[in-house]
Amino acid sequence: MHIIIISGLSGSGKSIALNVLEDADYYCVDNLPSQLLQQLVDQLAQQGYDKAAVAIDIRGGKSIAMLPQQLAALRANELDLQFLFLDAKSETLLKRYSETRRKHPLADEQRTVTEAIAEERVRLEGLSELGHHIDTSDLKPGALREWIRQFISNDTQQGLTLIFESFGFKHGVPLDAELVFDVRCLPNPHYDMTLRPLTGRDSPVITFLEAEPEVLRMRDDIARFIDTWLPCYIRDNRNYLTVGIGCTGGQHRSVYFAESLGRRFRGQARVLIRHRELQTLPPGST
Repeated sequence: MHIIIISGLSGSGKSIALNVLEDADYYCVDNLPSQLLQQLVDQLAQQGYDKAAVAIDIRGGKSIAMLPQQLAALRANELDLQFLFLDAKSETLLKRYSETRRKHPLADEQRTVTEAIAEERVRLEGLSELGHHIDTSDLKPGALREWIRQFISNDTQQGLTLIFESFGFKHGVPLDAELVFDVRCLPNPHYDMTLRPLTGRDSPVITFLEAEPEVLRMRDDIARFIDTWLPCYIRDNRNYLTVGIGCTGGQHRSVYFAESLGRRFRGQARVLIRHRELQTLPPGST
């Protein structure tokens, strides 16, 4: 049986993730106390289910602290298990709660929403390192759905998945990136009026950037760094390694780098390419 465990900050998009998984024919359970996880898995296996997704978060109370041990026990039984942690910046979560007027699970008469978010982040500290970490701060629902579909289509039995994620520094550094490279020092196509509406996936922008020796040198330097250290991350038994490439707006230079590096490493690992500010639009749609 394939099991996906979802956790993360309240308001980070766990309901969207569960909806995507339910549409993909996963048997979904929301708000399960972690101490019941093994019992649920055994019951579903007896009933013949081959795919299940379970959301375990702060709503289950103090039992969330037991989740790392529960995951270790399941993995010791050689289950096909994936762990997904959804995160978002505190100011984004506060804005979402303000817009929806929903109550945070930890908020009460003595604790404001801001304080509840901070407390939840403390209680969940360390969980993001147990599996795949997605920062939903700047993602529209449609983009998050696409990233979840990419996640469930990934075969973790094939080893490490290398994710190249472009982003714009003016929108903040993604929380889910293990490695971050800054390409803002390079020539910017934004200042060419014919290139401004295009992206780093369009031929005129690619031609502009590849005509600059500095661009090629930095691209090769980043590739050399990843190539040197990738075997160490693989030996660390990681399933995912996210490399963030940032420029100012996340439209031209960072997109070009993510696409170029993604093609370069496809022979060494499973590769996913994400463009946070482009909201995962397919090529040719911008």
